[in-house]
Amino acid sequence: MDRLELSLSPGKKAYFASDFHLGAPNFEKSLEREKKLVAWLDSISADCQYLFLVGDLFDFWFDYHDVVPKGFVRFLGKLADFSDRGIQIFLFTGNHDMWMFGYLEKEIGAKIYREAIEVQFEKFNMVVGHGDGLGPGDHTYKFLKQIFRNKICQRLFSFVHPRIGIGIAKKWSSHSRISNNKDDEFLGEKEFLWIYCKALEMSKHHDLYLFGHRHLPLDLTVGESSRYINLGEWINHCRYLEFDGQNVKFLTW
Repeated sequence: MDRLELSLSPGKKAYFASDFHLGAPNFEKSLEREKKLVAWLDSISADCQYLFLVGDLFDFWFDYHDVVPKGFVRFLGKLADFSDRGIQIFLFTGNHDMWMFGYLEKEIGAKIYREAIEVQFEKFNMVVGHGDGLGPGDHTYKFLKQIFRNKICQRLFSFVHPRIGIGIAKKWSSHSRISNNKDDEFLGEKEFLWIYCKALEMSKHHDLYLFGHRHLPLDLTVGESSRYINLGEWINHCRYLEFDGQNVKFLTW
């Protein structure tokens, strides 16, 4: 697991959010959500030093060589503004937007992560990732993920005209839980990311495990002195995490 070491300046904070699914379920609803996100980003801009966006920012994204999906200009413009002001942006690919191949790194100066990583803030250690494919079960998706991440398959898809490729992706996405506004239910002891966190904690202690993907805000104990927080999604819940170097606050916008 990759490791990132950071230090917060006095009065500065790190912010974390996930699963915006911009583009779903339609233009009007997505635009409404995008404006909400920009308002949230404006509200944190004064004390934000690090911004972690933990996957599925878009309901579909694919970096063609000379083409990217249209839209989201308010959101991307705000991220570019953050970057220009010296705020470091860390983007995690999710299962809906894993096909980032350099455009966002070049345009907004973001650092892209494709797997969960350890983030060390001086004495506070956390694991951050989108969460797809982790923990037990979901073997069908884990198989599909290997196909979606295969460089040969990605290369072949890039030869498909964007109008056709994006159309196929939108059709596929229309069957997703986010597009159909389905709330995820708490699975109790079968929560696969919670199981993953508890297994990881047995081999090494982390103060916090932070994931998205589940679309269900969760704040659960892991062992005696650790927490698993799931950030949920921004269609129904609009949750985010604020960290000042010592205190973790799980908040609602």
